[in-house]
Amino acid sequence: MIGELHCVNVSKALLIGKPVRALFLVLIPLTIFSLEALAIEPHPDAIPNSHQAGEVDVEANLQYVIASPAELDGIVLDETEATLVGDWQYSTHTPPYVGIGYLHDMKSGKGEKSVTWQPNFPEEGNYEVRISHCYNIRRSTNSLIEIEHADGTALIRINQQEVPEHGRLFRTLGTFRFQKGNSGKIVIRNDGTEKNKVVIADAVQFIKIKEEAKTSESRD
Repeated sequence: MIGELHCVNVSKALLIGKPVRALFLVLIPLTIFSLEALAIEPHPDAIPNSHQAGEVDVEANLQYVIASPAELDGIVLDETEATLVGDWQYSTHTPPYVGIGYLHDMKSGKGEKSVTWQPNFPEEGNYEVRISHCYNIRRSTNSLIEIEHADGTALIRINQQEVPEHGRLFRTLGTFRFQKGNSGKIVIRNDGTEKNKVVIADAVQFIKIKEEAKTSESRD
């Protein structure tokens, strides 16, 4: 278990600019590294992580980290594929998260910051929409989520202090219809959130709802 914790933290350190000795890497069991995670580059517009490698608040939650979005079902976009407005900073201090870490608004610029994910849907249909975030008492209790879908726009406030119901990482926002292509999007904003709390932006997930097969009435 110790090897796993070190491995997760070292991979995050490499990707967010923390120097690590090559010799130390050789001594770590490489089989538990995710090659896909190692290939992830941090968002170029985000402020680097200020925490040291291995500095986490609850080590037990490292087991819920998803090293690569490719491990998840459906369409998954991490923060690395989002558009940032305002200053957002990387962190790995509070697991779990998807990929190399998560972003937070640094308790500043309230009402001026946003993170936008714009997926490319392969087909029209209804999708369950989920969003991931870590949780503790330092998080916002009313983070604003805006979902633009085929039938309009939904505004949802979520409490990021609560434990998400899916793997302690993702929470369901609802089911919405999206057209084929990239006309839909999800935006998380820090409008109206507490001045002393942080808003977290990590990943979003869209899971296609299987349509029940239509059965025709038999005719005599």
